[in-house]
Amino acid sequence: MTGFVGAQHAFHDADFVRGWADRFVPTAPRLQLFDMVLDQIEAIGAPAPHVVELGAGPGYMARHILERHDRLTYEALDFSKVFIDIAHETIGDLTHRVVFTEADLTDQSWPSALTRRPDAIISTWALHDLGGRQPVADVYARCFETLPAGGVLVNGDFIKPDGTSWEYEPGRFEIAAHLEFLRQAGFQDPQSIAHLEPNIVDPTSSQNYACMIAWRSAGGRNG
Repeated sequence: MTGFVGAQHAFHDADFVRGWADRFVPTAPRLQLFDMVLDQIEAIGAPAPHVVELGAGPGYMARHILERHDRLTYEALDFSKVFIDIAHETIGDLTHRVVFTEADLTDQSWPSALTRRPDAIISTWALHDLGGRQPVADVYARCFETLPAGGVLVNGDFIKPDGTSWEYEPGRFEIAAHLEFLRQAGFQDPQSIAHLEPNIVDPTSSQNYACMIAWRSAGGRNG
């Protein structure tokens, strides 16, 4: 079987965004990914790490992580004011631990919008919407420049699985390419630790995503 896997979004349209958020309340596999992200944050070993989420969307991962780590602080970045408004609602009584930042990841100056240097940069199901490989590679490069030594980048995003006969939108590409872009950015030993909801034969646009991690070591490019 062959076909096309992808989706089009109108993330500045309030009705579309609220409908999208209602349809994508996290399922069990997606909560599993959130827990993988949290594991990497905890592996930093900092008592009160500062976390930046790229493409925070409706705030589901932010709420999940804040509920389970009561000492971290959080910066939720998104280019959509509508998503930021919904994230406020989702995070609710925990918003006092969150800074909301409106910024566009296709603008290479987005790190300058951050309020402080993060110990971890995390993202789920967001970077593929930048539209192609180069924008994702650019984000990885900016993340490497932004993180301190000992910091971690965790990206859980849709990928094109190996062995598929389906065509995928340009932002969904092979894990091997992600890892190569991370190495080119300066990360020394990036890894993919999971491929969730795999489906090669008849995939939907909500399947096939991977959890990729990259640590900023003291020996990396530029220290």
